[in-house]
Amino acid sequence: MSVFAAAKIVFFSVLLHLFYLFLTFAADYEQNTLLSMTSTQCLIIGSGPAGYTAAIYASRANLQPILIDGPQQGGQLTLTTEVENFPGYPDGVQSFQMMDDLRRQAERFGTRFVSGIVTRVELGKKEENGSIKHHLFLETEEEYVADSVIIATGASAKWLGLPSEKEFMGRGVSACATCDGFFYRGKTVAVVGGGDTACEEATYLAGLCQKVYLIVRKNYLRASEIMQQRVFNNPKIEVLFEHNTKQLTGENKVQGADLIYRKDTPDEQIRHIDIDGFFLAIGHQPNTRLFASYLDLDEEGYIQTIGNSTATRIAGVFAAGDCADPHYQQAVIAAATGCKAAIDANNYCKTLS
Repeated sequence: MSVFAAAKIVFFSVLLHLFYLFLTFAADYEQNTLLSMTSTQCLIIGSGPAGYTAAIYASRANLQPILIDGPQQGGQLTLTTEVENFPGYPDGVQSFQMMDDLRRQAERFGTRFVSGIVTRVELGKKEENGSIKHHLFLETEEEYVADSVIIATGASAKWLGLPSEKEFMGRGVSACATCDGFFYRGKTVAVVGGGDTACEEATYLAGLCQKVYLIVRKNYLRASEIMQQRVFNNPKIEVLFEHNTKQLTGENKVQGADLIYRKDTPDEQIRHIDIDGFFLAIGHQPNTRLFASYLDLDEEGYIQTIGNSTATRIAGVFAAGDCADPHYQQAVIAAATGCKAAIDANNYCKTLS
C-alpha cells in the first residue's frame, strides 16, 4: 500500500471519529437542554394564599400546574403568628399551619412544587411553530415553559430597618392592623406613618385599643383632609409629629419604644412611650419589578388587570393576590383572586386546543 493510500485511510478514520464525537455531543446537548427545560400548561409564581388557591383550582381543572415557591414559602402571611379572620378556622389558626393546609390541599390534587426564585422571564414569546409561550428562568438557570402563567408574587411591607423590628416580628410588630389588631384589644399601640393608610389603621385600632400613638416623621400629615379630621377628632389617638423611632424595647415582646423628637436639630430629644404593639403603615412594595417591561403597572408598581378579570395585557398571563391589589391586601381576598386566575387560565388554555 502506498504512503498516499495509507494517509488517506488515516484521514478518513479521523474524520469519521470526529463526526461520531460531534453526534454524541449534539445528542448529549439536546438531552441536557430537554432535561433543564420543563413544560406545563400552567405555571404559578408565588406560594401565598393566592398562589396556593390558584394551584388548587388549576390542578382540579387538570392543568397540571407547577408552582414556584419564591423567596418565602407561604408568603407574607407567615410573618404573623395567629390568623383569626380567615374563614373555616373558628378557633383561629397559626399562619404556618394554615399555609401548610393550603399547600397540602394543592398537592393532593396534583400540583408540583419547585423550590426556587424566578430571576428572568420572557412573556408572550412566539415559538417557531407560531404558538405563544411564556418562559421563566430560575436562579439555577432551570427553564420552565408554560401556556399560561399566574403571577402571585405578593407585596412586601415596607419596614423602618430597625434591628428590633426583626427581633419582635410576630411578638408585637405587625404591618397589618386589620389582621392583628384584634390581639391588642384594650391595650396601647403605636402606628408609624403619616398617609391615608396610617390614619386609617390608627382609626381602626382606636376602635379596639385603649390608646393609639400615631408616630409621624414630619410636622404634618400627608393624608387626605377627611382622614386627618377622623384622626384629630378621635380622643384615643395622640399624634406625635416630628418623631422618629429609634428602637423598640421589651422582654420577649414589645413593651415600649424609644423615639427621637426633632432628629438632627438643636431641639433633639429622646422620648420613651409604653406600648404593647407597633404597627407599620408606611406602605407596601409589590414584588413585580421582574415584569415591568412586559406588563402594565400602576405608579406604585401594582400589576394592572383587565376589567373584572385577572388577565393582563399579555394573553395567557394572569395576576392574583396582593401584587395586583393596592387596596385590600387580605388573605381571603388574595385566595379569591387566586381562584379567579385559575379559572381565567383554564378558559384561556381551552382556546389553545
